[in-house]
Amino acid sequence: MAYKEKEIEKIYYSIGEVSEMFNVAPSLIRFWESEFEIIQPKKNRKGNRQFTKEDINHVKTIYHLVKEKGFTLQGAKEMLKGDSETVNSKIELISSLKNIRQFLAEVKDKL
Repeated sequence: MAYKEKEIEKIYYSIGEVSEMFNVAPSLIRFWESEFEIIQPKKNRKGNRQFTKEDINHVKTIYHLVKEKGFTLQGAKEMLKGDSETVNSKIELISSLKNIRQFLAEVKDKL
């Protein structure tokens, strides 16, 4: 069996890395942190925010509602308060469909 290196997965991400993931300004992430209770990154001794995978998933949910679906901040808050599990499952489904679409496009290009 061939040796396969394990992929190193980070535990904490900086606000800059999170803002790059979503192609938004770090100030927007800080603003959402103040507006939405579900985003609560840890802070180190210097006060730098340290985002976990769970925090990033919350930011992804808010990004989807506000930027992709066009909800107002108040509308997004109400949607998350009502049924956040349904919203998260829909986001996962959309992500899976995008991956399948990309895969099929790659297959089409190879033909």
